[in-house]
Amino acid sequence: MIIGKGSKLYSISKMKCPQCQEGQFLVSHPYDFKNLGDVKEECPVCHLQYEREPGFYYGAMYVSYALGVALFVTIWTSCNLWFSWLSAWSQIGLVVFFTIVLSPYLFALSKIIWANFFITYDPNAKVRK
Repeated sequence: MIIGKGSKLYSISKMKCPQCQEGQFLVSHPYDFKNLGDVKEECPVCHLQYEREPGFYYGAMYVSYALGVALFVTIWTSCNLWFSWLSAWSQIGLVVFFTIVLSPYLFALSKIIWANFFITYDPNAKVRK
């Protein structure tokens, strides 16, 4: 199973700890504007320190940029394929609307993707700690 426990996609889609895949990664859900994009200091289950070094999540900006470009291309292509009657300004409006609405989610998603680049799944992480 591709999205089963132990895969990177499981950790990313559920926003769980990349190491044990049981503990929550974020302080709250992505649309909680008080804690927007805040990552917990450590996993409540395996006690993994999420911030490997100061400024660790600065690299997530590159992932966020890639997600933003993918969103733009998806919306623009979809509009041109299925809604060709829409004007260019309507398409720009849709891109802006979806970018604003999805920004908190993409921000949180970029951090969990970035963490999964560097932290691997360990099925015994919970047992050792």
